[in-house]
Amino acid sequence: MRVEHLGVAVADIDAALESYRDLFGYHLIRGPFDDPTQEATVAFIGSGEPGDVLFELIAPLGENSHVARTLAKGVSAYHVCYEVDDIEATLEDFKSKGSIVISKPVPAVAYEGRRIAWVMTPTRQITEFVESPR
Repeated sequence: MRVEHLGVAVADIDAALESYRDLFGYHLIRGPFDDPTQEATVAFIGSGEPGDVLFELIAPLGENSHVARTLAKGVSAYHVCYEVDDIEATLEDFKSKGSIVISKPVPAVAYEGRRIAWVMTPTRQITEFVESPR
């Protein structure tokens, strides 16, 4: 597994991007993308330096989005995403160690159709997996 990005829930992508630019010098790397399946708009930001971890800004795509509910609870640090070679085997491994699959693999707009899946670990950490490019 390789850390792919850190997800941060935000109310507004543009306002968050401006803040991250001012505070950390980050800029837009990819996106934004509207993903109706995930009920979210996402954009990837970072320094652009080799080896630097990306941040995914995640804004609700509608009032009923899970991201809107997360923000309403005052949460912004949202998840860690790992890139994995075999998403099905990874999910089975995590389930065998007490994690709960909260979203089975589905194609993601932001990854050109590569599948993503979500688990809740026994320590209540939301974790996303994205399958490696083939």
